Amino acid sequence: MNGAQAVLESLKKEGVDVVFGYPGGAVLTLYDAVYKMKFPHILTRHEQGAVHAADGYARATGKVGVVFSTSGPGATNLITGIATACTDSVPLVCITGQVANPYIGKDSFQEADIFGITTPITKHNYLVKDVRDLPRVLKEAFFIARTGRPGPVVIDVAKDVFDTKFDYQYPEEVHLRGYSGRYIGREEELDSVVEAVTHAKRPLLFVGGGVIGSETSDIVRDLVRHLGIPVTCTLLGLGAVAADTEGFLGFAGMHGSYAANMAIQESDLLLCMGMRFSDRVTGKVSGFAPKAKIVHFELDEAEINKNVAADYRVIGDLRWSLPLFRDKLAQAGADGARYRDWLNHTLTMSREHPFSYKEEAGQIKPGALIRRISECSDPDTIAVTDVGQHQMWAAQFFDVYKPRHFLTSGGQGTMGYGLPAAMGAKIGCPESRVILFTGDGSIMMNCQEFATIADNDIDVKVVILHNCILGMVGQWQRLFYNHHYSQSELKGKTDFVRLAEAMGVKGYRLSSPEELDDRLPVILNEPGPALIDVLIPEEEDVLPMVPGGKRLDQMVLGGNR
Repeated sequence: MNGAQAVLESLKKEGVDVVFGYPGGAVLTLYDAVYKMKFPHILTRHEQGAVHAADGYARATGKVGVVFSTSGPGATNLITGIATACTDSVPLVCITGQVANPYIGKDSFQEADIFGITTPITKHNYLVKDVRDLPRVLKEAFFIARTGRPGPVVIDVAKDVFDTKFDYQYPEEVHLRGYSGRYIGREEELDSVVEAVTHAKRPLLFVGGGVIGSETSDIVRDLVRHLGIPVTCTLLGLGAVAADTEGFLGFAGMHGSYAANMAIQESDLLLCMGMRFSDRVTGKVSGFAPKAKIVHFELDEAEINKNVAADYRVIGDLRWSLPLFRDKLAQAGADGARYRDWLNHTLTMSREHPFSYKEEAGQIKPGALIRRISECSDPDTIAVTDVGQHQMWAAQFFDVYKPRHFLTSGGQGTMGYGLPAAMGAKIGCPESRVILFTGDGSIMMNCQEFATIADNDIDVKVVILHNCILGMVGQWQRLFYNHHYSQSELKGKTDFVRLAEAMGVKGYRLSSPEELDDRLPVILNEPGPALIDVLIPEEEDVLPMVPGGKRLDQMVLGGNR
């Protein structure tokens, strides 16, 4: 077979059931193989849409997302999505075309050094110039993407490699010098943590996206039940613990809950699992968890002491460390009775300072909108967000009960992520309802993908929180730049309902609070994709808020204005 057919055969052997992509000159042979072999493929309307869709698919399913693009500008259009996946540890394999071997390095038509460009934002990457290397490279790429700390792998393939015939044989095993994909740590590190737990008076579990990526949410839930201690999470950790779990304080950080942030500051033992201490989580680092001994359960040793110094470290795959930690705690006789007063204290803070908003006659408040959608949703609903105020409101007011059911761009904060990611999530999880929360700024970044969801009848409900401004930018301009709305207002002539309908998606507009009860549930339950344009006040702040350079206990409160 030729190289193009070998790529698709290899994808089949890796269990790939769909590819997202966009054709071009350097990958025409690959797309001819897609045609001949009837390989499942979703044609997006932009390469960035393809990579974000593969990302959403990967986050929702736990599988490796796969994307195809052509050389030059086609491949460079993947860059934002690759960086997004890299920062958030999402497994992707991106197969890009390159100009043919004789033309590499000669500034040929649609040539770009994708190997060089993507080196800083991938877990690994390849330039394949010999067809005989293809099977091995593909086998390695999937192994690297899904093992250890997951991440994106780019395979750049010279055009003539796709055309060349060879004797195809897919390797059964991977042999990489210095990388096994297995991370088994030292039990004595766990023993020290168990002893610390038995002496702690105010322990707090702090759960990150690594728990979801490692499929260890059930272990964390066991720990919460067994220890009877409060638990908080990062933005990417939402869903690791069900929203209705006793002791769950919501997410922590810049726009996190009062109870979560104060519990971090008052805790004497912070058990951090699969998180990297982002600046959006810690606030002023020197004032973070000042009373606590910090335990860091982490697979990637590079994250240890990178942002916050750890008093105890447990290096290793959470699939190894957390079950063993649970068993050792049980053997040590640790239970929740001794922590009941501490748990009650945190629950009191949670009751007295919930996420809230101020009702105003005739206005749809974002908190009310998202809470109503949450009430209309079942526990299997997957919420997806773009980035900005609506992202934080969704994290605050949408109840998440399962891992992989809250998808958002965390580390990069990528506007335009939401619509294609929601599309990928729905393709990966067709039985789940998928709802996208986006803003009138973010939705324009990849609005062309309305055509993709319409043409493929992908049932995603898109909720635009429409406030005629780049919401988070405007909030900062109000608070720190004397209301100077420099290039952030969006008071133009765009009609989102007509825009969606022009691409084949039904559109609706809600402007009064009464419609949250009479129209919204009906629209959400209609079959097929839909856009719901919801008019909300312009000057509405996301609160609580920890201003830059402040400690977590220096939150700006007052409810959402």
